[in-house]
Amino acid sequence: MDLSAANNAGNKKGLSLFALIMIGLGSIFGSGWLFGAGQAAQVAGPAALVAWVIGAIFIGMIAMSYAEVGAAYPLPGAMARFGSISHGPVLGFITGWAVWIATASLIPIEAIAGTQYMSSWNFGWARGLVSDGSLSATGIATALVLTVALWLACYWSVALLARANNLLTLVKFAIPVLACGALIASGFHTGNFTNHGGFAPNGWSAVLTAVTASGVVFAFNGFQAVVNLGGTAKNPGRAIPLALVGALSLGLVIYLALQVAFLGAVPPEKLAEAGGWSGINFASPFADLAKLLMLHWVVTMLQFGAFISPNGANIGNVASSAYLAQNLAETGFFPKKIAEVHPRYGVARPAMWLNLGFSVLLLVTIGHSWEALASVVSAAMVVSYLMGPIAVGVFRKTKPHLPRPFRLPAATVLCPVTFAFAACALYWSKWPNTGKVALLTLVSVPIAAVVLRRKGEKSLARQFAPAWWMVAFLLWLALLSALGSAEFGGHGVLPGGVDIALVALSSVGFYFWAVRAGVRAHEAGLPGPDPVLDTAAAAAVPGPRASETVETAGVAAR
Repeated sequence: MDLSAANNAGNKKGLSLFALIMIGLGSIFGSGWLFGAGQAAQVAGPAALVAWVIGAIFIGMIAMSYAEVGAAYPLPGAMARFGSISHGPVLGFITGWAVWIATASLIPIEAIAGTQYMSSWNFGWARGLVSDGSLSATGIATALVLTVALWLACYWSVALLARANNLLTLVKFAIPVLACGALIASGFHTGNFTNHGGFAPNGWSAVLTAVTASGVVFAFNGFQAVVNLGGTAKNPGRAIPLALVGALSLGLVIYLALQVAFLGAVPPEKLAEAGGWSGINFASPFADLAKLLMLHWVVTMLQFGAFISPNGANIGNVASSAYLAQNLAETGFFPKKIAEVHPRYGVARPAMWLNLGFSVLLLVTIGHSWEALASVVSAAMVVSYLMGPIAVGVFRKTKPHLPRPFRLPAATVLCPVTFAFAACALYWSKWPNTGKVALLTLVSVPIAAVVLRRKGEKSLARQFAPAWWMVAFLLWLALLSALGSAEFGGHGVLPGGVDIALVALSSVGFYFWAVRAGVRAHEAGLPGPDPVLDTAAAAAVPGPRASETVETAGVAAR
């Protein structure tokens, strides 16, 4: 089915700007807020506040690059499509594969998180959901029920998704705000911010570690739902950038409030007993702290919120992963049937069935605990960040006449810097996670070769030429990670500081290689028809075709 038809079907019940912000905010407030503040404080002390600001700036830079290309190409599941539009089918499949795997994996992760938190309820059946840190058979069954229930909600309509998510997001918004107020009112200890080792008791390097290792970047990752679902908005070009700014800004304010409340509410005698912030290790940070302060109503509210937050975030995950699978089918690497959209409800139901099967497979095999999946999936999500700034750079050179409702300012500087940030974030994911995600992503390479051969492609070298930079980049990052400092899981061959500098500097070179590869791909005609320019040209009065405009732009860029 043509993607434009799918887009039109989705826009029959278009999402409002408020609904899109709620989807982004709902995805940002998954399981991250329940653990992030406690873990960041343990790693960085009061300087964890700085970690949240750094994380928001980093994700904001990534999000703004996607705001330009997402507003220009308001396609449902767009993050799986940008690589194909900029570099052709092979790179499109490699990046789309990575985004789809990571996003679809979030469905069982959040269901597992909700189930694990339910085990703290004061019911006998709830206590039996977890055994020895992993889900029991009953726990796995409960996680399956949660997954299927939310899947069914999204199965019927995008509009039903918006109505359910708006309500859940408002509840999720209220719970942390009330928790912050209650913790601060119970007794706020300003000395916690300077005593016990000072503001940064473990040094400023610990702040950087907290950004990646304590769930800060993971928490803000929900911005992808805005890009992937923005194509179903009533006015995508305006809604996508505004929703990204709105969701990230609100998310940062609430996360900072949660961090301040946690830091100030911990009793000073508890800090002294634990030997400082490094010794504060609550299994459920806010619930355990509320129990310590005898705030029983807050404990009950947090237990309810711990169930609502992960499962509310899963609404966006279910819809996003369906659009991603749909777009992979549109590019020809998944069966075409997966892209079929229901004419009444405007959702790709075969894609949803595929994702449900994948979620169930993860749940019954390796998904027995949140920790078992989160670290690798987090690293896989970073791979999806790479295409945003590169797509901006390629499209600025090859598609100068592309309508851009939002233009990234100072893109010639910000795009390579943003790509370098993303490369560092992948490196900070630590070895061997970097190696695992590189292998998982590169599995798509032989699959792409087989599919192209079966489609009758005679020159694989021509098709793969624009994608070799990605293969080389992932192998290079994995090598640096293995040889890097012990702080990031490496073998210590590269000293601390040198490893990060090498990652950042070399990634700039990979960025310009990637942009040049995209320009050459357009000169060779590999990306194929443009879903915006060529569609508009076909509907317009006779005149220069969009492909001729692109070809002319490519010649001018040589």
